[in-house]
Amino acid sequence: MKKKTGERVPLELSVGEVARRSGIAVSTLHFYETKGLIRSNRNRGNQRRYPRSILRRVAIIKVAQRTGIPLAEIAEALSVLPHDRPVTAQDWRLLSETWKRQLDARIENLTALRNHLTDCIGCGCLSMHECPLRNPDDVLSEQGAGPRLLPLEDLAEHSAG
Repeated sequence: MKKKTGERVPLELSVGEVARRSGIAVSTLHFYETKGLIRSNRNRGNQRRYPRSILRRVAIIKVAQRTGIPLAEIAEALSVLPHDRPVTAQDWRLLSETWKRQLDARIENLTALRNHLTDCIGCGCLSMHECPLRNPDDVLSEQGAGPRLLPLEDLAEHSAG
């Protein structure tokens, strides 16, 4: 839908317009709102209305999710930003620096897991009584069932040593 010359651009967008412009479902916008990631206003008919700046905020959420950042961490990072203005380039630099460090750590852990996958997955070798690499004498079984060495910090240390 093309705007005519001189036609006023609306300051607020309906939930359907935000969904169309951002490429996500209306239900996802409602979910983001319940998680505190975004906010809407209500008009007289009790319909959600979003500031135009919500499009940038939703884009940041989508980028962060695609990189594997959990919604709780995204919400925490966005909580320090005001909802009444667009996310600025400076805001994005601060967010991306924090997330870059987290992603670097994840990449390091995943690389360590990949490098040890054929001989040791780092799970405590639950079906073995002895693992000379990660679980000598099956000591991890004392901590309970299931994978015991995740997150993978131990593997990163193991691969460095």
